[in-house]
Amino acid sequence: MTPPSETASQCVADPALFRGLVDDAAVFPPGDAPLDEAVRRHRFHRAAAYAPIVGPLLVPVPDASRLEAVVASTASALSPPLEVALVARPGVPTTGTEAAVAAVAAGHGVTPVGVEMAWYPRWREADLGGLPLTLEVARGDGQASALDDVRRALEDGARVQAKFRTGVTPTWPWPAEEELAGFVAAAVKGGVPFKLTGGLHHLVRGTRAEGEQHGLLNVLLAVHRALAGDGPDPLVPVLADRDAHALARRAAALGADDVAAVRRTFTAYGCCEVTDPISELMTRRLIEGA
Repeated sequence: MTPPSETASQCVADPALFRGLVDDAAVFPPGDAPLDEAVRRHRFHRAAAYAPIVGPLLVPVPDASRLEAVVASTASALSPPLEVALVARPGVPTTGTEAAVAAVAAGHGVTPVGVEMAWYPRWREADLGGLPLTLEVARGDGQASALDDVRRALEDGARVQAKFRTGVTPTWPWPAEEELAGFVAAAVKGGVPFKLTGGLHHLVRGTRAEGEQHGLLNVLLAVHRALAGDGPDPLVPVLADRDAHALARRAAALGADDVAAVRRTFTAYGCCEVTDPISELMTRRLIEGA
């Protein structure tokens, strides 16, 4: 018998809660899809009923030089331009990112819609063609100053947001609920929109074969609580909650104004297989017509 916490939700959420939420990170670990396969799969996602949930294809800066040829080889006469965001992993020189942006912008069949790179003090000097910018912030003592810098840039009219890594890497230990709660509370307090990356494959916080993972519904609801004025401590149990049915019911109950506020703050996240969270949204009946 299925436990009550695993019973599918009967409530459809406001579609705006998930619109454009899941960026396609198929070429990044642990998916590691070849670029041509990732492009073909992304075209399929963009034509599917769940397409409104899917954001741009995330493409590593070193692959930008191959992108136009790959897109041309996978396109048909009716294929729309492929929307991509270029991602510079830590250690990629800014000059390389600038060259990649220029190359993609000058090519055919591809529309660059954003750039992601690590925050550093002189990021404003980068020539990124005026594209929206996502800056990955570090953990620890430098995070507060980076978020404050992004806040000041927003006040000056820059199109910029922060990014925080929620998944584990060989050099980045998994951030527990307390650390993620601290980031969310700090970003909300500073009025800094953000995206997340890594590990958010499932709707609910859990311990899985690959390790500890945060849950997408947990994050959405934690942002909602932070926007209501909660500090880090009350967010921890929200991020730790493993009751799938209760989380789905609370997410479905969010009104249009709350949904809009949450998504202005938590703008997107990268997932190497976008159908993972989408299939769970279908199972929970939080989305319809997909």
